[in-house]
Amino acid sequence: MSTHTSGQLPVAGPADVRKAAFRLVRADRRAFGVVLALNVLAAAAGLAGPWLLGSIIDDVRGGGGVRAVDRLALWILVCSLAQLLLARWARYVGHRFGERTLARVREEFVDRTLALPASVVERAGTGDLTARGTADVATVGTTLRDAGPELLINTVQLLFALVAVFVLDPLLGVVGVLGLTPIWCVLRWYLRRARDGYLAEGAAASDVAEIVAATASGARTVETLRLADRRVAASRDALETSRRTRLHTLFLRSVFFPVVEVSYIVPVAAVLVVGGVLHARDVMSLGAVVAAALYLRQLSEPLDQILIRVEQLQSSGASFARVEGLARAPRAGTGGSPAPADDLIDVTGVRYTYGRGGEVLHGVDLTVRPGERLAVVGPSGAGKTTLSRLLAGVDAPTAGTVTVGGVPVVGLGPEQLRRQVVLVTQEHHVFLGTVRDNLLIAEPAATDEALWAALDAVGAADWVRELPEGLDTGLGDGGRRTDGPQAQQLALARVVLADPHTLILDEATALLDPATARHTERALAAVLEGRTVIAIAHRLHTAHDADRVAVMENGVLSELGTHEELVAAGGAYAALWHSWHGEREASG
Repeated sequence: MSTHTSGQLPVAGPADVRKAAFRLVRADRRAFGVVLALNVLAAAAGLAGPWLLGSIIDDVRGGGGVRAVDRLALWILVCSLAQLLLARWARYVGHRFGERTLARVREEFVDRTLALPASVVERAGTGDLTARGTADVATVGTTLRDAGPELLINTVQLLFALVAVFVLDPLLGVVGVLGLTPIWCVLRWYLRRARDGYLAEGAAASDVAEIVAATASGARTVETLRLADRRVAASRDALETSRRTRLHTLFLRSVFFPVVEVSYIVPVAAVLVVGGVLHARDVMSLGAVVAAALYLRQLSEPLDQILIRVEQLQSSGASFARVEGLARAPRAGTGGSPAPADDLIDVTGVRYTYGRGGEVLHGVDLTVRPGERLAVVGPSGAGKTTLSRLLAGVDAPTAGTVTVGGVPVVGLGPEQLRRQVVLVTQEHHVFLGTVRDNLLIAEPAATDEALWAALDAVGAADWVRELPEGLDTGLGDGGRRTDGPQAQQLALARVVLADPHTLILDEATALLDPATARHTERALAAVLEGRTVIAIAHRLHTAHDADRVAVMENGVLSELGTHEELVAAGGAYAALWHSWHGEREASG
């Protein structure tokens, strides 16, 4: 079972985390079996020391000579060396197992992240996803590489030492186990609280990351609207929540570890007392008492390591639950839907509501013919961007259908969707890598000639040619930084290379100056001749050049027709056109 709240990415439940862990072990079970076998041999070699020391004591008390002592001491040395070599070998194999398993976790995380619908990522916020992909994955990696092998080694050593005490004398074994009772009690107390505590700590860290990322990316907006005080207050609230969650987990550790440290001496003291009484009655040899005490004293190191690793496992388990939770998140279409019969787009009775807000679209009906250039205009808040997201399959309508070729757009797999419909907004990303890398994302098999043609189509070829290494110039951190218009042109060049049947432009040229924007739009129209182009028009010259114009008002489609028809009709579009045209003449 997984936990999931609206707007947040889900967190896997304990059962799901256990299944995922077993799945990872099965994927490399041969290496895991070798690690387990080596740990068993190392632990068995470690049992020889206390037993041989007890034998030395009994031999000396029985009048044995130096030769017997030297022989047993040599065996202690041999067994210690064997334990050292076997343990190091086990750690080496265990670390390799951990690294391979971590690679699988990272690959699964990337695959699941790429399969998330854009709407899910937007609602959850990039901060949560970033925290899971960095801090949480790193925590899981540390556990797989270090804590996992160490926990396995120390668990085997602990079990073998307890068995050895029972073999020496069952009564001493019972006494030793009873002496460990305080540790068991405090461990149960800790485990009942730790998972929730660490999950809360991880969620608080995600909130901090989200607020910092949102504030940084919107710094200019924050400054323009004078929102600095609000953002600082929100950051302080998030940091205070994070501080409280961290203090809670610190409190759990401050109770857990002191009790454990004090409890280590209890079984040793109890065995020495009971063993002393048995030795005084000639029921047990002194060597056996000493060996039993040494075995129990030997427990402190592996038990200490186990308890430390248990604490780490709680943190790691919470991180793994957050990483594995992506498997329970909604996924984009898997590509199992039938191929669209054609490129006809049908919007039928579409309604849409954002979360707890009111309804944004109220029964929109629209048919976009293949190869048509459609401009969607209207005042801010009319529902234009919402309609574009539904057409692109980013969101699913609350009611009604949006289909392409008779197939729901939202059900198309990523590859099918990319070939059918591409949405381009003013929010563009330049990936770390060269100009060539940024373009090949859209079409990996594209030749240099095709790359230059795409750049030329969007007016970017000139500035790319001026770069020191042309297409091979690095971009982003450590390379050449691009401004907003250049990033937008690269995104549009990727669209040209992707060559979709339908292109949806939502302020896709907003960062370009008007002249460059119009040139780019016309160049795109020429390159995409025969393709369907739907433009959310904020500059009405786009509507003037379109085959048809759709007017959105208050979430409904109020007018639909050619530019000339709508101007002649004297309705809402005519008012917008005359207002915009008059402003242009006045400014001219």
